[in-house]
Amino acid sequence: MSTPSILAESGTRPTGGILLTTPGFVDAHIHPDKTTWGSGWFSRPPASDLASLIRNDLQAQLAARDSVEERAFALLRQAVLNGTMAMRAHVDVGSQIGLKNIHGVRAAAERLASFLDVQIVAFPQFGLLSNPGTLELMEASLGEGADLVGGIDPESLDGDVHGHLDAVFSLAGRHSRDLDIHLHDTGPGGLAQLRLIAQRTMAEGMHGQVTVGHAFALCDSTQPELRATLDLMAEAGMWMATCALGADPVPVLDLLERHGVRVALGSDGVRDVWSPFGTASMVDRMHLLGYRTGAVTDSDLERCFRIATSSGADLLDIPAIKEFNGTDSVDRLEFAANSIPELVVDRPSPLTVTRKGRAVTRESVG
Repeated sequence: MSTPSILAESGTRPTGGILLTTPGFVDAHIHPDKTTWGSGWFSRPPASDLASLIRNDLQAQLAARDSVEERAFALLRQAVLNGTMAMRAHVDVGSQIGLKNIHGVRAAAERLASFLDVQIVAFPQFGLLSNPGTLELMEASLGEGADLVGGIDPESLDGDVHGHLDAVFSLAGRHSRDLDIHLHDTGPGGLAQLRLIAQRTMAEGMHGQVTVGHAFALCDSTQPELRATLDLMAEAGMWMATCALGADPVPVLDLLERHGVRVALGSDGVRDVWSPFGTASMVDRMHLLGYRTGAVTDSDLERCFRIATSSGADLLDIPAIKEFNGTDSVDRLEFAANSIPELVVDRPSPLTVTRKGRAVTRESVG
């Protein structure tokens, strides 16, 4: 486990006031292929459950007038201007859409490669085994722009926990890729799946290479099997990616920390069918994490900052952020703020964004 030697470095602005220099942000869970960012307003139909949301999502994607590349580029560009320097993008793969989303997001990422590191997860949003042809497309995607293997709700969506895990672990093993699995299931069933994933992680020799996104089952501290599940996940080196979005459950950060399960932070959906909210700003997102988890003390707020920066950098292995050393860093942000806790609470936009020693401006990012 590595962390930056300092959280931030304070100085004085030429115009007066404190200048806080920090590492860049990491968005560890985002869906840029679904966004309507930069397009016209999208009126979202109601949805009562996950299946309805997925159906609405597919219909919206098929009806979208702007290309995946242009919509994803608009979102990624905004993220760069807000100080995000790396992200893990979950991108849909399925028989209904083929690989066009993978191609579109990879093309958008290449246009911003000087400013933003993008890992693409091949994500079977519409089902894996339950959606014939998707597994083959997932494998093909790994040669056409995807970096990681994804999964989703092996039991409730795919209906075959062991078959789903066999498929994704086999695919990851054959291609030497990490895994990042969405798990929305709650309660004992969700915890049981997490334990199975942890056991498979260790059996396959993938310690530290498996992330579970959302993992809502970990957010209910009343569950009798929660602590045993956390211990098994920690033994496997598994990560949890949370998004602190809307009414979604959030983890008890103290509890996960005590059991050794590391947490990264992401935006999830930004201005898409799933939610009209989102700003492509990890400053906003760490503020929401603090608000949703009841952060009050300086140490609570500083933890939210670390989760949005150094923890995400450890997960994605981004040396520029992990090795931040203040104003000497070629990758850095500058804020008008007195301290990290104040930054988390006040959520100002960065005054400057510097990547690889180059100032990032609206003109430079196209």
